Amino acid sequence: MSTSDVTIVHLMRHGEVHNPDGVLYGRLPDFHLSELGVKMAERVADHLASRDITHVVASSLDRAQETAAPIAARHGLAVATDDRLIEADNIFQGKTFGVGDGSLRKPEYWKYLRNPFRPSWGEPYIEQVVRVMGALGRARDTARGHEAVCVSHQLPIWVTRSFVERRRLWHDPRKRQCSLASLTTFTYEGDKIVSVGYTEPARDLLPAHLRKAAKQFGA
Repeated sequence: MSTSDVTIVHLMRHGEVHNPDGVLYGRLPDFHLSELGVKMAERVADHLASRDITHVVASSLDRAQETAAPIAARHGLAVATDDRLIEADNIFQGKTFGVGDGSLRKPEYWKYLRNPFRPSWGEPYIEQVVRVMGALGRARDTARGHEAVCVSHQLPIWVTRSFVERRRLWHDPRKRQCSLASLTTFTYEGDKIVSVGYTEPARDLLPAHLRKAAKQFGA
């Protein structure tokens, strides 16, 4: 197979977000990269500077657009938008979510926790896979024979990778191999995915507890 038949699509998670209240920001507007998140985006742009990137696309959310911007700039490209790359919908959006948190103490929210396999609190996993695979296919076709970068969000990236690697879609969120500003890379021969890779170009910028978690779970 000639090199023109090989296309590489990097599915990237955005950088760190400024979120002092610790809410689940989901699809809410006006959540931007933190100073560290900007550094992460620049680090990945440096990492990809010598690659044959001909297409950069992101979800419409601010953090994804801001992460994509320096990568596109390195290659003289504009950032395209594909909302199939958007974060998963979640009933707890805008709320804090954790042990002892008020949103979990309220009985009206308990019904949303009844089925973790779907999941019952938000967009079904398989629907996320369908839309992200569609976005990857468009990016592949646009960058045919070259490379593309698609900036998305942790959960849609992880379930899409799980689908491609033929793993179950329901999972322990603590064990996702999808750190901030990471690259999950799909190599296509023609229209077929033949390999999946994972790298963390900004790993040394991650807060210590996130580096420890990544090491614990094999990232």
